[in-house]
Amino acid sequence: MAGQSVRTESAVWNFDPAHTVVEFSVKHMMFATVKGTFGQFEGKLVGDPEDLTGASVEFTVETGSIDTKEADRDKHLLSADFFDAENHPKITFKGDRFTKTGEDTYDLEGELTIRGVTKPVTAQVVYEGRGKDPWGNERIGLTGKARINRKDFGLTWNAALETGGFLVGDAVDIALHIEAVRA
Repeated sequence: MAGQSVRTESAVWNFDPAHTVVEFSVKHMMFATVKGTFGQFEGKLVGDPEDLTGASVEFTVETGSIDTKEADRDKHLLSADFFDAENHPKITFKGDRFTKTGEDTYDLEGELTIRGVTKPVTAQVVYEGRGKDPWGNERIGLTGKARINRKDFGLTWNAALETGGFLVGDAVDIALHIEAVRA
């Protein structure tokens, strides 16, 4: 019928690394922001993208793929002071509790594991739409955002500043801009 949306049955949607960005930002010296990305990851959504209430997401990031555009900082972030990448080479997220908050928006509750510590996290997710690429593959777009406290995951290193405060902020903003392909 005209004007009604067509429901899509549940399907597997694999994140396309060439068209997906995994980024984070954190305050530096209490007044500036440092951003970084992870270049190696894999993820999938299982469900109907037009109604995510029954969907699930699994996502894995290779910790060693961090890039803040500063090699010395990246090396420090991979050390035992922060991610301890040698002993914890992956960051994972598993979520299966989507709650509709608007027409194309959801809260997604799941479990985030960083440095061997697993904590509940709620992300805000926006379904951005769908379409077919020039090769006939069906694709969807999603945006996800969350804020975590890095100390909750054992990332506690810091340095006091002469002017007061600390070098690295506790709040970390995580953003995923996802393009996924139907399997």
